[in-house]
Amino acid sequence: MKLQFVGSGDAFGHGNRFNTCFYLSTSGGGSLIDCGATSLIALKKQEIDPRSIETILITHFHADHFGGIPFLMLDAQFSKREAPLTIVGPPGLKDAFIAVMETAFPGSSSVRQKFSLNILELAPRELLAIGRLQLIPYPVNHGSPDGLNFYAYRISAENRVVTYTGDTEWTDELIEAGRDADLLIAEAYFFEKKIRGHLDLATLIEHLGLIQPKRLILTHMGRDMLERLPNLSFETAYDGKVVEI
Repeated sequence: MKLQFVGSGDAFGHGNRFNTCFYLSTSGGGSLIDCGATSLIALKKQEIDPRSIETILITHFHADHFGGIPFLMLDAQFSKREAPLTIVGPPGLKDAFIAVMETAFPGSSSVRQKFSLNILELAPRELLAIGRLQLIPYPVNHGSPDGLNFYAYRISAENRVVTYTGDTEWTDELIEAGRDADLLIAEAYFFEKKIRGHLDLATLIEHLGLIQPKRLILTHMGRDMLERLPNLSFETAYDGKVVEI
């Protein structure tokens, strides 16, 4: 299993990085974890064929994680995609899909695709086997009080486990989601400043002993973190980085 950081940035282009988008490849196919607004450009820059994507896992509906869906869908139409595509995400995904498509390209949500499109809304902690993947979504805290519209994912394939925190402040859900994962991809928006809805590195460090991932990579870093990169002792993501798992 291999993961490529197609986009590792935040919503504001700090560090000249693309929005969040990770390409997870297993034997015979690929999946996206999030699809931020710049994802199609980033995929093509890194010579990843969008038609190889079988599944898209969406953590939440903010544009830097979800806004690339319309461009990917239209590209699929014009490139004559035939392979089925499944988009998975939190409750509200079906309505959010229509909304983002209509905002980007009015009328596009009612266009019949030339390929099979399946949109699945997952309940918290619901195990889903899809293609080569098994995944469990965990509710995290990035906005709404109940957290149901914001997910971290624990993804299993080929006897390996990858966990992505999504955007979130600290929640104990991350312990179960990331425990003993072969790779934990964690938001570290600030170094130690605590703000609602986002994870800082200092807080993550406090809880790493409970998670004990085999490998940790920090992503979605703001200016505060990017300025500290030369002195950080933790592995960090960058656009184009490839990780063998």
